[in-house]
Amino acid sequence: MICIAKPNLGKEEACAAYDAVLSGWVTQGPRVKEFEDKFAAYVGAKHACAVSSCTTALHLALLAVGVQPGDVVVTVSHSFIATANSVRYCGAEPVFVDIDPTTFNMSPARLEEFLEEKCARRNGGLYLKELTLLLRRESPFLFYAKNFKRTSLGKLGRIAAIMPVHQMGMPCDMKVILSIARKYQLPVIEDAACAIGSEISFDEGKKWERIGRPHGDIACFSFHPRKIITTGDGGMLTTNNPAYDRKFRLLRQHGMTVSDAKRHGSQKVIFENYSTTGFNYRMTDIQAAVGNTQLDRLKEIVGKRRFLAGRYKRLLSEITGLGIPAEPSWARSNWQSYCVRLPKGSNQRQVMQAMLDKGIATRRGIMCSHSEEAYSRSGYSTHLKESELAQKNSIILPLYSQMSELNQGLVCEALSGACFAR
Repeated sequence: MICIAKPNLGKEEACAAYDAVLSGWVTQGPRVKEFEDKFAAYVGAKHACAVSSCTTALHLALLAVGVQPGDVVVTVSHSFIATANSVRYCGAEPVFVDIDPTTFNMSPARLEEFLEEKCARRNGGLYLKELTLLLRRESPFLFYAKNFKRTSLGKLGRIAAIMPVHQMGMPCDMKVILSIARKYQLPVIEDAACAIGSEISFDEGKKWERIGRPHGDIACFSFHPRKIITTGDGGMLTTNNPAYDRKFRLLRQHGMTVSDAKRHGSQKVIFENYSTTGFNYRMTDIQAAVGNTQLDRLKEIVGKRRFLAGRYKRLLSEITGLGIPAEPSWARSNWQSYCVRLPKGSNQRQVMQAMLDKGIATRRGIMCSHSEEAYSRSGYSTHLKESELAQKNSIILPLYSQMSELNQGLVCEALSGACFAR
């Protein structure tokens, strides 16, 4: 079986985890701090805070920029459902804008169109014009509408943040998105779950910067086994704002004002306080030990994936009508996933089944959250044509750094036959 993805783990990671176990410090401790420092240095951020997953990272990021119950966050439906769910954890509601079909990322044009046409300024902020369009399914706005007085409803629907997603490792058009955010005075949280090792240029390739610098206010990463590097599971927040970083660290550990490491290393007795309601969002030292080793190998891993992506491009160009992904001039993807658009007339499920019958795993195009029951029927999810086409007409091909050129050739051969089988 040629699998869709495979974590690049070896003896070095096993030994690092072994050493962490024997050290006696297996929860959040010195190896987490080391991982945070190395990660911040790698992406060029002033601060990095390790947490239990990218989902928890997104939740903390939204809270840090001030997202409150009754607010709205503008993001994309074309993403794993955790992107949308993290907004609801705050008692807020995600509103989706469509994607650019060439990058699978948030369309800056659709973003500005939404803010200009569907929102209005009042009470010193930007608000949705039509709240009733959100009263669907599990939206917290259903609760607010039923339980608040009419005079309070005017405070609902504030646009609190923009959350673009660097989908499949391809950087968003941050230059334009940030200019729109500044125009409307909105914070930007980058869902960079897939994007460790990806790069972006703001001067047409003269200078390159790593995703996670961050370019918005906060960037959030995942270390799930499907990602470029893994800690089994885990996440990271990066920011240049020290107040945000302090908030992350407070909230990730139950709101405790003194860390375990500081208390453990003190020569005096310290009593901790709990200044706010926090969460158990910590990364363990065992995970961080693996992460430190993975980070040391990141350049090699990304280099191999970029080589394989280039080879896919050459081999797949022979399949008539197949849509092959391409990097904009200002983007360098880590190629966390390789997604192709099927030729017109191809049946996605049939193509995937034909490849599976030959021992090759694939996945459908990235899901659309608004197609799932929890988010369906929202009045703001009716103009997402490109998102829906990307899910229905695309498939993700196997790609991992240990993949052999022989297996890559077999994937291309099987795809060619599956696309035109009748």
